[in-house]
Amino acid sequence: MPMYLTRFSYTPETWAKLIRNPEDRRAAAKKYIESVGGKLHGFWYAFGDNDGYNLWEAPDNVSMAATALAISGGGALSSFHTTVLLSVEETMAAMQKAASIGYKRPGDEG
Repeated sequence: MPMYLTRFSYTPETWAKLIRNPEDRRAAAKKYIESVGGKLHGFWYAFGDNDGYNLWEAPDNVSMAATALAISGGGALSSFHTTVLLSVEETMAAMQKAASIGYKRPGDEG
């Protein structure tokens, strides 16, 4: 199954609610991805541009997109970004396929 990395940030209102009533959001994240046949591999909070990171596995892009839309549409987050992760094997196959494309930079076409 494809792997996905998400980066998210909570709204100030969400942080205020969590401070008043601390909650482990891993259980919720696990429930959401499992509802589409996926798996949560990790959930971390962080300093910096994003409040947290998740590593997910989902059956396909549509399933992950549905999960992302449901979560980001809930109003608790100020940002939610998803990156599709490629395995080394997928990247090797992509490089092999790229070699057959014959790309030329602008001005180098002859």
